[in-house]
Amino acid sequence: MPKILIVGGGYAGFYTAWKLEKHLRAGEAEVTVVDPRPYMTYQPFLPEIAAGSIEPRHAVVSLRRHLKRTEVITAKVTYINHAEKKATISPEVGDTYDFEYDQVVVTGGAVSRTFPIPGLADEGIGLKTVEEAVAIRDKVLDNFAKAAHLPAGPERDRLLTFVVVGGGFAGIEIFAELRSFASDLLKYYPQIEFDDISFHLVEAMGRIMPEVSLKTSHWVLKDLAKRGALVHLDTQFSSCIDGNIELSTGEKFESDLIVWTAGVMATPQIVRHTDLPIEERGRVTTRADLRVGSDDEPIEGAWAAGDVSRVPDLTGGGVGGYCVPNAQHAVRQGKLLATNLVAVLRGEQPKDYIHKNLGAVAGLGLGTGVFQSGKIAIKGFPAWIAHRGYHGLAMPTWERKFRVFWGWWNNFFLGRDIVSLSAVQQPRAAFEEFAARPKPPAPAEEKPADAATDDKSEVMKADKPVAKPAESAPAEKAPAKKAPAKKSAAQKPAASKAREKDAADTVA
Repeated sequence: MPKILIVGGGYAGFYTAWKLEKHLRAGEAEVTVVDPRPYMTYQPFLPEIAAGSIEPRHAVVSLRRHLKRTEVITAKVTYINHAEKKATISPEVGDTYDFEYDQVVVTGGAVSRTFPIPGLADEGIGLKTVEEAVAIRDKVLDNFAKAAHLPAGPERDRLLTFVVVGGGFAGIEIFAELRSFASDLLKYYPQIEFDDISFHLVEAMGRIMPEVSLKTSHWVLKDLAKRGALVHLDTQFSSCIDGNIELSTGEKFESDLIVWTAGVMATPQIVRHTDLPIEERGRVTTRADLRVGSDDEPIEGAWAAGDVSRVPDLTGGGVGGYCVPNAQHAVRQGKLLATNLVAVLRGEQPKDYIHKNLGAVAGLGLGTGVFQSGKIAIKGFPAWIAHRGYHGLAMPTWERKFRVFWGWWNNFFLGRDIVSLSAVQQPRAAFEEFAARPKPPAPAEEKPADAATDDKSEVMKADKPVAKPAESAPAEKAPAKKAPAKKSAAQKPAASKAREKDAADTVA
């Protein structure tokens, strides 16, 4: 059977494998997915995870549970040698090995794109994984708990100052969700007032959310201003060494949480270690039918989709003529890729990918959202309902949909869960603190110096061989010793007599 290797289990990779299981006949091909994480993350839910509105495990989809006819390998693909149709797989435990395939699907996704800003690599955190969202939530909760016991001053202000860099959809959503989360926490911390909390969003462009109209973006800015959140437009993020923020405007302040959402880039681990064609921005050169290659000549047996690929946008709405890296395109490309791959295996022609953006919807905290589709814009509570409805239904598998909606229903009556689990980062800390350890061996007793010297002398004497007398002329014979005379019975001691008597009685 032909072997299909899918590199990456994100949106495009998961949907490709999921649809291949539905389209392929029994025994028609073997499908293998390789990803360092054994789950797909539904990234539009990450802001709500950071704000405590969604249980983190509900926003991920287990690959092994839902891809029942697909082999799932939890490892990294460190090289794709398509000339020989081999991929190098490096598991976390065990030896690296080569995997031979007939068809390869590159869906490695994207990572946070950063710049060499002083301090960013040490102090910042991204928003691309569920682990990052959980860490942001725990950081906010821990900072509130610490600040509640501090007097007013620089240290307290630092703990209650939160910064988001990037004014795109992801940046605005996490910024607004955290602002809503912080306001909700005030009822649990009477020591902290609304004005004690500072939120700063830094955007290099002159506007936010380029996916919506300028009028809609202005409404979002006004809504954030009402909630006490500051947005710095036309501002560069210059430095954040040790949490000391410096902006291009000259403004300086301190923060203990810096969330970076200023763009993404194709996963370098994939695109820098392959012989497949890569374009100038570091993405896999992909045709409209999702085969790798140029418009004139496709590369046989190679496919790509999602954020790692450069797919032409035939509707003309994409930036630079290509599809933008978002979930809408990744999901739909994955579905079409599975259909096209099966068609090629059966000798049929693949179809081109065409998808016109239906609009954009964003959540801005509990009860507030924004929706834009063409010239139609909806704001406030109706847009928030549309946001939750759309993403709740877009979550793959009914099992995951049920968990998400059930969580929202519980939160409606019970409120957000505000328990911080930051201690899970060091789960053995409590065990190590109280674990009994073996006592160190007692030191050997030292003898006095004089005693040690005497012992040494005695040892040396004992080890010294006894000198034999020198052989000389035969000496005179010594007179023979006389044998001792036998003692008479009368001369024997009383004890001897008693022993003889006992022996005689025993014999008798």
